[in-house]
Amino acid sequence: MSDLSGTPDQVGAIRAMIARHKRWDMIFSMIGLVAMLVGVITLLALFLDLVLDGYGRLTYDFFTSFPSRHAAEAGILSAWVGTTLVMLVTAFAGVPLGVAAAIYLEEYAPRNWMTDLIEINVTNLAGVPSIVYGLLALGLFVYQLNLGQSILAAGLTLALLILPVVIVATREAIRAVPGAIREAAYAVGATKWQTVAHHVLPYSTAGILTGVIIGMARAIGETAPIITIGALTFIAFLPPSPVTATPPFVSFEWLMAPFTVLPIQMFSWVSRPQAAFLENAAATGVVIIVMTLAMNAVAIWLRYRFRKRIKW
Repeated sequence: MSDLSGTPDQVGAIRAMIARHKRWDMIFSMIGLVAMLVGVITLLALFLDLVLDGYGRLTYDFFTSFPSRHAAEAGILSAWVGTTLVMLVTAFAGVPLGVAAAIYLEEYAPRNWMTDLIEINVTNLAGVPSIVYGLLALGLFVYQLNLGQSILAAGLTLALLILPVVIVATREAIRAVPGAIREAAYAVGATKWQTVAHHVLPYSTAGILTGVIIGMARAIGETAPIITIGALTFIAFLPPSPVTATPPFVSFEWLMAPFTVLPIQMFSWVSRPQAAFLENAAATGVVIIVMTLAMNAVAIWLRYRFRKRIKW
């Protein structure tokens, strides 16, 4: 049996190597910690600056008043209602299409050069500047389909924007499902669709929801594509209500109504020279950040709930 203890020189060299690796591990850990703290502190500083500048305008009247030429009377009622309706259209148009496309690419598409090309382009689309989507929507939705500067056109534009994010996130969530789950379903005679619908999708729901919320959080703060399609910067009325008092109790007239959104309202106020409008813009920024944080909090909560149900 050979001697594994080694000579004193060999033992010392091994200990020195281990100590050196530990030092490098500590250095990289400290670098990562410092980078994280710098990012968090910077974001907190920006958020606190907005809060300090705009907290005086965060009142009930600010949320229930229309924009005005007088800063003290101006509010974001039309902006937050428009944002909510545009996000509703974005979710209904982008999420089902993105999830369906991801399921096809991951579970049904043949593995050939065409599929590879589609996958590469979908991934690259996630990095395309948002104003490019605005130019595409201007030509397609506004002019070719005659949707005009409407809530429907804006929602479809942002749906295009989040589509690559939803597809990529959904594919990653589907890939995370163990192959044994599929094999067990096939072993008891399940079809491809039964396997996907009853096993793959339930187990990947947490990841899919996370991707959807991330995409929606990106869309809610977009300004360039909405400005490109011609959204209004000053609007002192609300779109028709989606709910009516008479049958069929649902109206779709609001889809073709003109609109504005929170980022555009903020942009409009920032461009004003009066300091009071800058306070309004800061308060609007706080509202946008809180809405984004709320969406991410919902994503974290849903992911936690769905993951608790998973028992491999």
